Amino acid sequence: MQIYWTKINKIIEETPEVKTYLLDCPEDFTWEEGSHTHFALEGFNAGDKPNRGLIRHMSISTLPSENSIGITTRIKEQCSDFKTVLRSLEVGNEVAIFKTHSNVPLKRDNKNVYLLSSGVGLATFRPLVLDYFDHADNVNQIHSLNIDSSKDFLFTNIFNSAPARKFTAQFVDNRKDYYEELKNLTADKNGLFYVVGSDEFLVQNIQVLREQGIKPEQIMLDKREQSLSEFLSVEISI
Repeated sequence: MQIYWTKINKIIEETPEVKTYLLDCPEDFTWEEGSHTHFALEGFNAGDKPNRGLIRHMSISTLPSENSIGITTRIKEQCSDFKTVLRSLEVGNEVAIFKTHSNVPLKRDNKNVYLLSSGVGLATFRPLVLDYFDHADNVNQIHSLNIDSSKDFLFTNIFNSAPARKFTAQFVDNRKDYYEELKNLTADKNGLFYVVGSDEFLVQNIQVLREQGIKPEQIMLDKREQSLSEFLSVEISI
């Protein structure tokens, strides 16, 4: 396993509770849209065993063409020890990244793509949308639906409906509206539905999608193969 130590080159305050940490790109570090990585703070590997309290599984919110590795995360006033340390870091501090992989690259199967996310989960989809804007080959259109009860919606400069690009973005701040909109989207029985959020959010979305006739192979989750099958085997009542 290769561990890449790199420096923070910029910290962006996206909203009062959400920050993006932009990291220098190590020379041979590569990734694709929809990637996640293990993001670790200094000292995580100082002992005989890795200190898992200093490691988090994070999505990369940028594309390689942006020349920085973006890590976007919510840091509340009351937060974990990991987030407390992260909040104290400054430009120039070192962090580590390793075990980078993509479970949700943009599929180009000449279908409509629906991006379903909760809160900062939208960060996973930011590079997919940018990749689509860069070249829309074999994607009919993209629709993003995000729920964020804070009402401080993320990346509104990118997640902004653009009919000419066949891209629409919806933001809602409550579950009732979210699930009503989701049911409307399932009128497309051939679409591809990407879901990112907490495990509870994934299960609820899968339940609705399956009840509306969407097949497991149409549902994309940021999960490895084993846990993917566990989520998609959720029982439904039709």
